[in-house]
Parts: sequence; structure tokens; C-alpha cells
Amino acid sequence: MNGPEEWEGYDYREPCPPHHDGPGEPPGAAPGPPTARPRIPSPRAAAEDRGPLPDAPENAAPDRGPAPADAAPPRTPAAPGDAARPGGGRPGDGRPELPHRVLTSLLGAWALAACSPEETAAVEAHLTDCAPCADEALRLRDAVGLLHPADSLDLDPLLRSRVLEGCLGRRPARIPVPEWAAPYDAETAKLDALLRDMGDAEWRAPVRLRWFDGEQPVHRETTAAGVLGHLLAVDGLVATALGLPDPLGDAAPTGRAGPGARTRALWRTVGEAPRTPALHRPWREQSHTLIRTAAFAGGGVGDLAVPYGPVQLPLRDAFLDRAFGCWLHAGDIADAVAYPHEGPAADHLHSLVDLAARLLPRALAHLRQSGLAAPPRQLVAAGAPGRTLHLEIEGDGGGHWYIALDSPAAVGSPEHTVAHLALDGEEFCQLAAGHIVPDEAAAGSDGEREAIRDVLYATASLSRL
Repeated sequence: MNGPEEWEGYDYREPCPPHHDGPGEPPGAAPGPPTARPRIPSPRAAAEDRGPLPDAPENAAPDRGPAPADAAPPRTPAAPGDAARPGGGRPGDGRPELPHRVLTSLLGAWALAACSPEETAAVEAHLTDCAPCADEALRLRDAVGLLHPADSLDLDPLLRSRVLEGCLGRRPARIPVPEWAAPYDAETAKLDALLRDMGDAEWRAPVRLRWFDGEQPVHRETTAAGVLGHLLAVDGLVATALGLPDPLGDAAPTGRAGPGARTRALWRTVGEAPRTPALHRPWREQSHTLIRTAAFAGGGVGDLAVPYGPVQLPLRDAFLDRAFGCWLHAGDIADAVAYPHEGPAADHLHSLVDLAARLLPRALAHLRQSGLAAPPRQLVAAGAPGRTLHLEIEGDGGGHWYIALDSPAAVGSPEHTVAHLALDGEEFCQLAAGHIVPDEAAAGSDGEREAIRDVLYATASLSRL
């Protein structure tokens, strides 16, 4: 058999000597082992694969040529401390040299993703070699999953409302909206955002309208589109006072029709419980037009009278009334479709509470005319305050109001207070909307019980369809 020495300098480009596949030796062949065939040495590894070559020692043995293919490859002596470590790395590979007990103590922090990048690399390298630690790490990861339930990928339903409120509160308009129209502007924007998120099934969902007729609660069932028809019809009272077209057109009732009569007239045209969003766009366009007209009309337009059936309200109070109705009916729709809906901003809520408090003496007088409230205790001369109830509203939109009890034309005075009534701001508005029965209102009171009861019922009587 040819030795390694005989292959040095061999030209591999020369053809291989002839051979045959049959038994025996080829003609002219020299006698030799029957299996003797030339071997081609394996390729040598590149120097770059093992790093820079060390300097050869002075007494290095001469190169004996390549080793046979079946020979074991030479082993490079391991450097001191170059053995595998529990940290999973070798010197210079960027991983810390950590003993097994330290790596075990890091498993909890690793499961919580609280390790440094170097510690994470060391732990994960260790887990590939240590089965007990790998099992413990798996158990810890499962436990962390129980501690941190998966968050919902859905956006916060109130995100749009907060963004709109922030935009309306921070971005100054080129034509400022009157302060008394700002609550209506904000509440219509919030209701519009709610309606845009509704699907076909929500538009068909039943919505319950509630109010108080002076003696007992009343309700009527419609749909979200039916509620929009109600808002469109009542907002039309403000539109006609500003010289804008009546949304009811030829269907508008004649004479001084109030909100209820106008709503029933529109429902006769479109149906009492329409199930499509066809009224969304007309209502939104009308609300934009009302705000734009009030903004361009100037400061004096706030005193313009708006007829509400047999009574009239100045335009500034009519806008507050429409903001009040929009907020409460948006809540009715939100309850029907299980959609969260926030109340008005604190300053807007204060304006709505102030409107209801200023209407209480007139509502109390109307209850007395109907025999639903006790007669006044004393005759009040012109300009005299008479008896007064101290109305304290707590929370957002809170404040103090003094309600004249004996005459709608009188002005309440702290010196003549005979009773004290305290309510939360939103609960007072829900009572004024007829959503809460007067006897069930969570109110703190002190003083004349009869006066307190009459004021609670007068507040509920402010509600209507």
C-alpha cells in the first residue's frame, strides 16, 4: 500500500492508472495487496476556521503531509478553563461565568423577563443542558401566565369620547362657540361617536325612554333611530327660532306644539321604532347648523325666545335644554346596546344643573295648580323672598342654589331657608330626567319635610317625552 510519503508532490491532474472491476490483477500490474488502491487525502481545514495560527515552536516537527482520510483529526489542546460551564459559554463569547446555583436562583427573574441581557443569555444557554432547570423554568413561565392574564386587543370604547373632549377643550375655534352652546356641541359630538360605532343589530335594539308625568314614572319603547327622531323634532324648535328650516316640514303640527306633539308627528311619518340609521345624518347636519348659526349670530342672540309649547325659554337656556336631552338620551341608547357613555364635563354639568335649579320655582307652581303640591305657607309680596330651600349639589358640577318655595317670581335667600336638600350632581340630573322616582332619590335632607318632598317631585316633573 502506498504510504503518505509516496503521495507528496503527486499531480492530481494526471489520469488515474487504468483499473478493472473484475477479479484478479489487471494486465501488467505489479504484485501487491489485492485491495490496494490510491487514496485521495481529505481537504485541510482553513486557518480562518480555528483563528490565527500560533507561532510554530523552534523544534517543531517537519510537516509529514496530510493524514489519511480514515485517521482521527488532530485535537487542539484545550486552554485552561476552556471547558463547558453551567453558564453555557466560553471566555470571550459575551456570557457571564455563572455557577449552577446562581443560574437556578435566576429562573424566577427570567420567567418575569426581569433579567439583564447577559443573564438571560446565560440562563437560556443553561436550560439547553440542564433538564431539571428547564422543567422548573417551564413551570415558572406557566405561573407567570396566570398572574398576567391576556389583555384585550380591543380599543377602549371611551377612547374616542376622550379624544373628542380633549380636542373640543384645547383647540380654539376660529369662530368661538358661545359658552352656553358648548355643552350642546360636546354632547352631540359624543352621541355621534357612539352612533358611528353601532352595527345593524344595535340599530334594531329596543331603547326605553323614561320620564315622570308628575305622579308616576312613564316609559315608551322605541329604537336608536326613534330616539334620533325625537331629538331631531325637538331641536327643530331651536332651528325655527333661528330662522332655519323646520325638519318636520309639512308634517309639523300647527300652533304652539310642544316637544311631545312634534315627536309624535315625526314618528307618524317615519315610524315610531325605525330600524335603520337613516335619521343619523339629518340629525347630525342639523346640530352642526345650529351651532354654526349661534356662533355667527353674535352675543345678543342668546336672549332670543324659543317657544316650548305654552312656555318660552331664551335661546341660551334652550341650547342647555337640548344638551341635557342629548346626553340623557345618548345614555338610553348606550344602555340598550351595552356601550359605556360618560357624563358631561364638570363645567358643562354645572350649567345643566343650574338650568334645572332655575326652573324649579316654575315647576313647583305648576304642581300646585295641578293639586300635586301643598299650597304656599304665606303670601309673598313683590320682590320678597318668602321661604327658601337650600339645594346643595355635590360632586362634579356641584354648587349651592336657593329655591324660592312660595312664588315663581321670588328670589330665594339664605336668610329665609327652611329646608336643606343635598344630592349628587348626576343623580339630580337623572331625577330631573324622570329616570329616578322622587321617593327613591338618594338625598340628604333637613328641615321642613313637606317642602323637601315638593321640591323632589317638582324636579322629576321637569322631565317629558
